[in-house]
Amino acid sequence: MSEHQHVSQPEKRKLLLPKIKVGIVGYGAYVPRYRLPAKEIGRVWGSTGGFPVKEKAVAGLDEDVITMSIEAARNALKRSEISMQDLRAVWVGSESHPYAVKPSGTVVAEAIGASNDIQAGDWEFACKAGTEAMVAAIGLVGSGMGNYALAIGMDTAQGKPGDALEYTAASGGAAYIIGPQKGSFASIEAAYSFVSDTPDFWRRENQVYPEHGQRFTGEPAYFEHVGQSARTILAETGLKPADFAYAVFHQPNTKFPQRMGKMLGFTPEQIAPGLLSPIIGNTYSGAAMIGLTAILDVAKAGDLILMTSYGSGAGSDSFVIKVRRELAQRRGKALSTQDYIARRTEIDYATYLRYRGEIVTR
Repeated sequence: MSEHQHVSQPEKRKLLLPKIKVGIVGYGAYVPRYRLPAKEIGRVWGSTGGFPVKEKAVAGLDEDVITMSIEAARNALKRSEISMQDLRAVWVGSESHPYAVKPSGTVVAEAIGASNDIQAGDWEFACKAGTEAMVAAIGLVGSGMGNYALAIGMDTAQGKPGDALEYTAASGGAAYIIGPQKGSFASIEAAYSFVSDTPDFWRRENQVYPEHGQRFTGEPAYFEHVGQSARTILAETGLKPADFAYAVFHQPNTKFPQRMGKMLGFTPEQIAPGLLSPIIGNTYSGAAMIGLTAILDVAKAGDLILMTSYGSGAGSDSFVIKVRRELAQRRGKALSTQDYIARRTEIDYATYLRYRGEIVTR
């Protein structure tokens, strides 16, 4: 689709198309420096190989969803060239908010110097909480209720010790500022969401660790929803995998997004730049979003990007994004995603337990 092409709502009823064209005016990633190798987890639990990732990023003692969201938001603001006072909303999507009752969004807004005259709050939808906030930001800006909205997807590791999730459940995420397409460096050409009641992953109130449906999390959950979402947005926009320079999917492990891409007709080369799970793990609410930051770090004007998230419970958001020439001047204003990945300090399992609060001393 061209920059000026706009599909009317009656003609394309399944797509989420705002009345005012919108785009990305700022983006930023954050990955904590600590890394726990999968082989170290395997050593403790007696597993010798076949690990789903190489290692995962681990939040430090002084880091949580709020502090990491602030870092990502500041990077997004640097690239946006707008004032924090211009923000009309600050929304944080996560499944590991530090407070059960108290929003993360208000703390982030205050820390980055946003106005008090804004919308602020938190979003939840398992691993697609961040893209859910992005859809809301598109709606806010696209309706004319505000010029700029900040949407964040951020999480900390929540895998139960000894569970398969412990190998992949990581910390980190990304922030995006959505604004009018004019002045953006990447236009959001179309969005689409697909949801159903599929209980593949859950955590009850006061339950410390989430539970999952083992292999049920694959075919009827991840592949059904990501596949339906991606195929629908492709069909509704008339685009084919070959039209895209890049594609990024939710990445709970290494194999799922690779297999999904192949099923849809994308090549490994289209997926590789955004596939970060092998080296930092599954950042949950920020997984697809941080993959997109790595792509924006290298994309060229005119490139089309497909981003499709997944959240257990279950649902998937898809976006068609077109890079504009302004990106080349903006991305160097903040640390790249690869800069954060390269900033690495390896830790052992005992240190990991201390950082994650698994060792109770009182």
